[in-house]
Amino acid sequence: METRVGALDAVRVTSNGVGALPTVKNNVTYPSLGTVRSEATLGRHIARRLLQIGVGDIFGVAGDFNLTLLDQLIAEPELNLVGCCGELNAGYAAEGYARARGVGACVVTFTVGGLSVLNAIAGAYSENLPVICIVGGPNSNDYGTNRILHHTIGLPDFSQELRCFQTVTCHQAVVNNLEDAHEEIDRAISTALKKSKPVYLSVSCNLCTIPHPTFNCEPVPYVLSPELSNKLGLEAAVDAAAAFLNKVVKPVLVAGPNIRVARAGKAFVDLADSCGYAVAVMPSAKGMFPEHHLRFIGTYWGAVSTAFCAEIVESADAYLFAGPIFNDYSSVGYSLLLKKDKSIIVQPDRVTITNGPSFGCVLMKDFLRALAKKLNRNTTAFENYQRIYVPEGVPPSDDPMVPLRVNVLFRHIQGMLSHDTAVIAETGDSWFNCQKLRLPEGCGYEFQMQYGSIGWSVGATLGYAQAAKDKRVIACIGDGSFQVTCQDISTMIRSRQRSIIFLINNGGYTIEEEIHGGPYNVIKNWNYTAFVDAIHNQEGKCWTYKVHCEDELRQAIAMATGEKKEFLCFIEVILNKNDTSKELLEWGARVSAANSRPPNPQ
Repeated sequence: METRVGALDAVRVTSNGVGALPTVKNNVTYPSLGTVRSEATLGRHIARRLLQIGVGDIFGVAGDFNLTLLDQLIAEPELNLVGCCGELNAGYAAEGYARARGVGACVVTFTVGGLSVLNAIAGAYSENLPVICIVGGPNSNDYGTNRILHHTIGLPDFSQELRCFQTVTCHQAVVNNLEDAHEEIDRAISTALKKSKPVYLSVSCNLCTIPHPTFNCEPVPYVLSPELSNKLGLEAAVDAAAAFLNKVVKPVLVAGPNIRVARAGKAFVDLADSCGYAVAVMPSAKGMFPEHHLRFIGTYWGAVSTAFCAEIVESADAYLFAGPIFNDYSSVGYSLLLKKDKSIIVQPDRVTITNGPSFGCVLMKDFLRALAKKLNRNTTAFENYQRIYVPEGVPPSDDPMVPLRVNVLFRHIQGMLSHDTAVIAETGDSWFNCQKLRLPEGCGYEFQMQYGSIGWSVGATLGYAQAAKDKRVIACIGDGSFQVTCQDISTMIRSRQRSIIFLINNGGYTIEEEIHGGPYNVIKNWNYTAFVDAIHNQEGKCWTYKVHCEDELRQAIAMATGEKKEFLCFIEVILNKNDTSKELLEWGARVSAANSRPPNPQ
């Protein structure tokens, strides 16, 4: 079973060295200066480090401050530079790449590029994804000179970009001298992997091509030390949780999105196998637990849960949430019917037992593995689910030439899924329709719920497909979201990707309309297939098709999965603007109510 992956559990790099006698400077051992070779440059060092941690593709946009760095990156034979149409999409692509590969990287130019990519880096931060954001910075001689540079706001202050990144990255490094560049680069990369968050790395443009002893062409080995649980705290947390769960009647397990950052997916599955509890997932954890599992009951999302799932979770007398994030979206406007005295909350490094104690320095995967050995088997909740469950009906058949309905569209998408596919769901009604898809074993699934940035999925599809070449990505993107980031369809074609994009054209920002209606939710309608055809321009493999009815949808899917299976396939689906999932209608009303709460009395 393939589940969504997190950052690498550990990175160990080995090297045979160059065999030169070392010299010692400032208590640091370097190879002899006489052995420094032309490829032992700062830029090549970054390239090799990226390859060592699993980054084979880096997404970027050229600018004058990063051009020499780009030269150095592309000089590394195994590192592929994917040139994007804009920095925002380069960041989204690096984030999508990190979802599939465990870590991603992007490279942009100073300030005008850095501030453009900032929104994507913030999204990666919210989703706990390690992205190395590399910025080509000013010449090292310009620091401290009080000069005014282009690509800035006209002040002799080069720190504006750095200050912006400080709130959305876990580590920042500005490399403007060679003496500590090796340490700064390695510290930034290792911090991203350890904390599973993005980092900011600015490199002066005039340093990238200069050899230095510390940039040995065979990089020195380094190890990410594994985190360890506090042994006594772990034992106490497991004993307290087991004592509570073994005395209740119908406990359940619920997987949350922080399972990824905790690298605890397998441990959670092992716990589910051992204890026999019914298992649900929070919406942003879809794909992190195998949906073919015998006791999987669906997505727990309060009032918009999959059928009969909420009834089982909320009627349980105990629920263990592994890695939950409770925000206004995941809680449907803070309307979940959960009680703290029934909850065990397991976060990546902390366990909280009901209203009682909280145990810190306890790693989730260690806790789940140890707990599995102490729980009595209890299948009561799952048996209750089986008693009340009624299979969902199939949408009624229409004349194949009548206008297409959204539930018919997703019934056909369901039939396309296999272990060779992955689903990318854009912010909007696709959130809710894709949640109802049943993922076959090995099928990937991604969406950005915490940050919820519209337009994310275009770049994320580019990055994910570049990282997971063994899978065909099926992306469901609304027309409003597509208009934000559409230009990097060009990069997908240039990169010879073969994703299938369903452009859902329902005439506006549907999710916003269901939260709060207004004329600002109406957008200019495009001829989307003609737009993509213009981008294609007869260069590369791209196929487009416009769908109005079920018969045309069948033809489009047959072509996309048959004759055009090696093409990027863009299928524009025309839907009625009022044809939305019932879940969006319920969710939108509750989120609207939460947003419009009056101020508390003073």
